[in-house]
Amino acid sequence: MRVANLLGRSVLVSGAKALDIENASGGRFSSEPQAAYERWAELLEWAATFDVVEHPGSVTFDEASLFAPVPRPRQVFAVGLNYASHASESKLDVPENPLVFTKFPSSLTGPVTEVRLTGDRVDWEAELVVVIGAGGRDIPRAAGWDAVAGLTVGQDISDRTVQNWGNPPQFNLGKSGQGFSPIGPAIVSLDELTRSHDRNSLRITCHVVDTPGAERRSLQDGNTADLMFPIPDLVARLSAIVELYPGDLIFTGTPAGVGLGRDPQEFLVAGQTLITEIEGLGSLTQTIVS
Repeated sequence: MRVANLLGRSVLVSGAKALDIENASGGRFSSEPQAAYERWAELLEWAATFDVVEHPGSVTFDEASLFAPVPRPRQVFAVGLNYASHASESKLDVPENPLVFTKFPSSLTGPVTEVRLTGDRVDWEAELVVVIGAGGRDIPRAAGWDAVAGLTVGQDISDRTVQNWGNPPQFNLGKSGQGFSPIGPAIVSLDELTRSHDRNSLRITCHVVDTPGAERRSLQDGNTADLMFPIPDLVARLSAIVELYPGDLIFTGTPAGVGLGRDPQEFLVAGQTLITEIEGLGSLTQTIVS
């Protein structure tokens, strides 16, 4: 099952087809996208009874019409330095415990958007994003995957100037500019993903097109198998301290290749197009404007 947010309504998607969940279910499920995660198991069971593409209510859609598939999570967690390669390029020690900060929910946006630069040191960070389903407290690591509704693609766009205000630096505001947290295109359920991919080992890439018509240039190329704190570990460690709620997001960290870690350093400029992809999940496309 792939659940998306088409113009503010919750839909199932397959290929280029979308099916309105409220209409197709006769009102059993809400059109409100955030509500899907409160009844995820029930929704999953219902969606397995038909083919989205063949359903008479399905319509063709454009990904540019998709909004954030999780528009109003109660909590957005983000994990820093969760790949050893990124810690190395940042010239920082590998953390003994997850380095957790937040991206404020007002920064969330859909998969095809514009990002307005807030300064001259705005960076990219391709990330796998976890969506919580069952939630709870004190979830054991062995049950970590059971708490997950699905996975999606994310970008942790970061204004490095704002991020490093003060000593010690603070992360939250520099990570939360308007449009700085694109996610999507859909939330992919674990059963859907594992039919064709290993959920513990997904290739994650980030490319940039510097000018319209130019070739894509590789920025990041990693694999989620290299996460130092894998998803079950993050779920267990977070839930040992805070309660996790349905629809909460966890940005799991970025592999090497960010602009801050390059020599010379490189940051986003107006006119570029940023493309973020994770196998089995889809892609994001952000146009950078001044």
